[in-house]
Amino acid sequence: MSENKKTCLYDNHVKLGAVISPFGGFEMPIRYTDIKDEHLAVRQKVGVFDVSHMGEVEVSGPDAERFVQHVFTNDVSGAEPGKIFYGMMLYPEGGCVDDLLVYCEGEGKFFLVINAANIDKDVEWIKRNAEGFEVEIDHQSDYYGQIAVQGPESEATLREVLGLEAADLVFYTFKKVETMGETIIVSRTGYTGEDGFEIYGSHSYIVGCWEKLMSAGVKPCGLGCRDTLRFEVGLPLYGDELSAEISPVMAGLSMFTKPDKKEFIGSEALLKQKAEGVSKKLVGIALAETDKAIPRHGYEVVDNEGNTIGEVTTGYRTIMTDKSVCLALIDASYAKLGTGLNVRIHKKLHPAEVVKKRFYDKSYKK
Repeated sequence: MSENKKTCLYDNHVKLGAVISPFGGFEMPIRYTDIKDEHLAVRQKVGVFDVSHMGEVEVSGPDAERFVQHVFTNDVSGAEPGKIFYGMMLYPEGGCVDDLLVYCEGEGKFFLVINAANIDKDVEWIKRNAEGFEVEIDHQSDYYGQIAVQGPESEATLREVLGLEAADLVFYTFKKVETMGETIIVSRTGYTGEDGFEIYGSHSYIVGCWEKLMSAGVKPCGLGCRDTLRFEVGLPLYGDELSAEISPVMAGLSMFTKPDKKEFIGSEALLKQKAEGVSKKLVGIALAETDKAIPRHGYEVVDNEGNTIGEVTTGYRTIMTDKSVCLALIDASYAKLGTGLNVRIHKKLHPAEVVKKRFYDKSYKK
């Protein structure tokens, strides 16, 4: 078994005393102090994450747009340079290869940001499906480091600490900036439900940014609170809420698929699922207000007759609302809001009901 990789910021995490654990093939910081403290820093002020484990692939050439349309569920046709799209790459049967961001650079160039655990699989998939298209596939993951500065004070932090002006960026846009002898990418998306920015640059540039942020007292945040933050606002994580077995239709993410555009891999399967329905659906589930038990990944969801009808994909006691809630993939016939169910926690059934998948309201600056 191959050794886990380390990001360009690994030594910085060790110096800060971070709890480090394998994630997506990398040794990543899970927390530095306390997940709740880090979570609250992002919700109330600002925090910074090392997301250098994410993968980057540039697609360019005369057929670049046509190719991206072919492998990506969302519609990038005629997009203005600087626009970002969220969507998926699908197998022909409709399951997800990965969910990803596509940055439209213009001039027949697209920058794809993919999940760390899927880098090798995704790159192989992209290259395999590029046959017959006049495109160049440039795998750039080894070049780029990436940090995510997130929270209501993130825009001011970029300007005051890093000297980067980002007020001109609206939600889901990006720009390239010439600085310190290189071209960096600054985007405004966020995976936390708060206003936030991503900075892509060389390893040395990203390390320099991190050290400036630490000197300025910005709170370093690990993947632990990244998960609690994205979960609270109902954002999916590949491997939990999306997978080769869980399609965008099942996950309630059909808005990011455009099966009426000319064609993409998996479009026929999605159209069939939309027309005929799906057997499983992703739902939110809340335990009773007074119940302090916590539903965890893999726990069974059971109907009132004792039949197992699905399982939890992610569950927590939410930090902002102090409720025991979860996302779960269950039989579609039970997916209606208000349906009474149970979650099996340590052999005991805990009464629960189906609720909306967003447990806390997003605060993006749009």
